[in-house]
Amino acid sequence: MNNEIAISDAPAEGRAIDLASHAVQLLVVCAVALVGNWVATNVSPLEALPGMACLYAMTIVGLVIAKYMPFYLPSVAWISLVAIIATIPGVPGAAFVNEAVGKLNFLAMATPALAYAGLALTKNEFAIARKSGWKIVIVAICVMFGTYIGSVVIADLVLRITG
Repeated sequence: MNNEIAISDAPAEGRAIDLASHAVQLLVVCAVALVGNWVATNVSPLEALPGMACLYAMTIVGLVIAKYMPFYLPSVAWISLVAIIATIPGVPGAAFVNEAVGKLNFLAMATPALAYAGLALTKNEFAIARKSGWKIVIVAICVMFGTYIGSVVIADLVLRITG
């Protein structure tokens, strides 16, 4: 058996992208993000819609590139590359993209996704937690407490330096 042929014949992970499904899911995410942006910044969804459309288009273009390139790179790398190129000063349309996307608050848009990621636990994760027992709870509490205290110390130092 020739391993090189078997490896090269294996489909690339990036090629398994279902573009139609991703496009519909991204539309739902964009709608939720527009509402989140509206609540956080008082920028109306109609005013923020061109920026969201730009993000949507750049994401779809990045997914298409990830699916059809002859070599594999994660789709997030392609999406980032498309977004970087689309916002470089001097590139046609970059001024419009920068102005439109400037009406979006990325922290407000990320909040629902981060909340979902924090709540989306799988059966496997529950099984790991059961196997780990009560000790994992103590470790998790210590990590969260340490992260919080560390953030407070850094914020306090920055405020003292700049204030």
